[in-house]
Amino acid sequence: MAGMLQMRRSRGALSGFLLILLGLWGALIPLVGPYFRFAYTPEAAWTYNTARLLLEILPGAAVFAGGCLLMIARSRHTALSGALLAAAAGAWFTLGPVLSPLWNNHVTMGGSPAGSSVYMRIMEQLGFFTALGVVIVLVAGVALGRIQHANHQVGPAQPACHYHRQARHVHASRSTRQSA
Repeated sequence: MAGMLQMRRSRGALSGFLLILLGLWGALIPLVGPYFRFAYTPEAAWTYNTARLLLEILPGAAVFAGGCLLMIARSRHTALSGALLAAAAGAWFTLGPVLSPLWNNHVTMGGSPAGSSVYMRIMEQLGFFTALGVVIVLVAGVALGRIQHANHQVGPAQPACHYHRQARHVHASRSTRQSA
């Protein structure tokens, strides 16, 4: 039974690496984005507040940790834990800003995009939260599918008793006589 839980390390390596990169992006872009004029308010680099912690830094760290678990996993349980952690954090990237008014007096916690054009505000919304979360959930879902896929060699079904073996043998000999 323990052999069934083992898996090749390469099964989650690429997904884990992508999740590590996406987690780093999600956790660090709010802190370094203002250097590139890619920011949410407050528009100052390395500025910490509770909204950044709850909506960006913690989910980014969770995606990073999930990616690391996928990279080092030798058993399916470890890999599944990493993929599920990353998927949950990715969902939080997407849903966190939408749900934050529920506990923040009806005000969105994440602030607002600081871009000057409509196009930049859309790109900031997608790059900080929505598209980032969707891509993380997609990569984690692919990892979950690869982990769950059992790599067993399926052979022909074996009959359970002697009667069925004889019946199969008789059927096979009849079909060869009919084809001749």
